[in-house]
Amino acid sequence: MIKFWSYTREYKKNNSKILSAINKTLKKGNLFFGDQQIKFENNFSKKYKSKFAISCGSGTDALLISLLSIGIKKGDEVITAANTAIPTISAIKSAGAKPKLVDIGEDYLINKDMIESAITKKTKAIIPVHLYGQTCDMSEIIKISNRYKIKIVEDCAQAQGAKYKNKFAGTFGSFGCFSFYPTKILGTYGDGGMILTNDKKLYLKAKRIRFYGIETNNKKNKFNNKYYANEPGINSRLDEIQSTILNIKLKSVDKNIKKRRLIAKKYIKSLSNSTLLLPNERNNKTHVYHLFTIYHPKGKKIMKYMLNKGVQTRSIYPYPINKMKAYFKDFKKNKNLNNSYKKSKGIFCLPLYPELKNSEINLILNALKFSLKKLQIW
Repeated sequence: MIKFWSYTREYKKNNSKILSAINKTLKKGNLFFGDQQIKFENNFSKKYKSKFAISCGSGTDALLISLLSIGIKKGDEVITAANTAIPTISAIKSAGAKPKLVDIGEDYLINKDMIESAITKKTKAIIPVHLYGQTCDMSEIIKISNRYKIKIVEDCAQAQGAKYKNKFAGTFGSFGCFSFYPTKILGTYGDGGMILTNDKKLYLKAKRIRFYGIETNNKKNKFNNKYYANEPGINSRLDEIQSTILNIKLKSVDKNIKKRRLIAKKYIKSLSNSTLLLPNERNNKTHVYHLFTIYHPKGKKIMKYMLNKGVQTRSIYPYPINKMKAYFKDFKKNKNLNNSYKKSKGIFCLPLYPELKNSEINLILNALKFSLKKLQIW
């Protein structure tokens, strides 16, 4: 069986280096806010050309902290894509705001031409979700943001290293939010998140909110570095063990993205004459292929045939957010989400990770072609 994803091959390759580094970290006796965390924040911000980085407990926390830092509160509205993961919506709700959904285009990303119609007097922010490894059309979103004076918080959980007009995802808005969940481009062996910003005031506020509202960067404040909440905050820390792992893995992230792109190129070349809707690296964008996403109306049937041939695939977001019980009431008035509905019924993803062998890539392609021929849709 070819698994859809597995961290064990990567770990086997790096385990001695990682275990040795973790051992050194543990011997220092500091599990939070230590040198490994500081080093990782500095390395990450430098790599992705941002002035400041704030690490935290997860990608979801990164979104929540960012929303709270720009002043999102009860009664506000935040626009985002209908085709997104639950955490995007749960972060908006946790900040006290109401999510407003906008349909997607043929690239699975928020339809820039439908954003303005969703804006009201209550709209305070937009979360463009850079999905599957590619960025949204940020030029148009920035124009809308400036026109209506609404903030941008980028959801980059699936797009670390992706570029739009040669600029990294996560550096266009007030904040860029990243996830280090194990399946991500840069995944740890637990969980973690990161926030990028170029605004010093927002950086300092996000640092306070991350740690109960405690001030740690203002020596003029008599409560600096004391157990005293200057404002409401949460508990969201990236520990030293995860930081140690991420510092090691960050060194090879570009090489791994290159491998992802090579595998994607093989898939696309082999399937270019099929009836499948394949990923497309659009103008001014650099795709990092966090996922190799395919659409076909018979996607679920294709997945079953492939599983029988020994290949695991994955259906991504098979249930639209506004159809989930937890959010029924929030989206009663949300209409014009037809493309999100359509795509959710037929989207599936092939295995794609740097450790895939050429023989496995061929088996995956053969299994897919077999499935298409069986369904008479090749």
